[in-house]
Amino acid sequence: MTTHNMLIAPDFSPERFAGWHMFNTLIQKRANLNMHLNIPTSHAEQEDIINQGDIQVIYANPFDAATLIREQGYRAIARPIGKSDEMVITAAANSDINRLEDIKAGATIAMADNRDVKLIGLRLLEAVDIEEADLHWSVTETYQAAARQVIKGEAQAAFFLAEIFHSFSRLTKAQLAVLIESDLADISHVLLIKEGFPDTDILMDAILNLHNDDDGKEALAELGMPQGFEAMSEEDAEFMIDLMQTLLS
Repeated sequence: MTTHNMLIAPDFSPERFAGWHMFNTLIQKRANLNMHLNIPTSHAEQEDIINQGDIQVIYANPFDAATLIREQGYRAIARPIGKSDEMVITAAANSDINRLEDIKAGATIAMADNRDVKLIGLRLLEAVDIEEADLHWSVTETYQAAARQVIKGEAQAAFFLAEIFHSFSRLTKAQLAVLIESDLADISHVLLIKEGFPDTDILMDAILNLHNDDDGKEALAELGMPQGFEAMSEEDAEFMIDLMQTLLS
């Protein structure tokens, strides 16, 4: 039996790791497919793996999805229900930055390498007349490292994927002050399939029906997606990509 490759974008909180393995095991059984799970540790590693050209299924963030759909021959087939990609801007709880307006030109922003988080954050900062070129950027390997930089005073603020921020320990969150959290609703991670993948319908059926039994519900709960996945049309994908382009412009 042919072995296919699935890649999961590295921007999920650590406690979701086991959930992706449960998800992959169930999908393999129900679709009768061999699926090797690739979980890169960074965005750079993700790009290296995709560029090798042998990834059939990708769970991608919306920014990467736009490029993968328009330039690399993938199409969106599903997205998690009720799980939009929101982001949080924080400062240290003991700093002089108590609101967005306190972030000034010349400030350092810490963040992991996640371009949709950066795009949304910059759009939120437009309200206080701060642009990308006004800031210094400290790109960290992980969101936890970005949190440490802010807590230590090495950066004045940090950008986080909201789900990851909310998964931090109580101690970490107590040392951070939330300045703003986005509420976009229409932007989410998406499940992509390489054009020409022969088992798309079987895979789709397995994924869209995960929420219908206890084993599937357990895996989805581990992923923070209790409602499961919904089918995504080409029009849905284009709408989201257009929204990303609006954020870029």
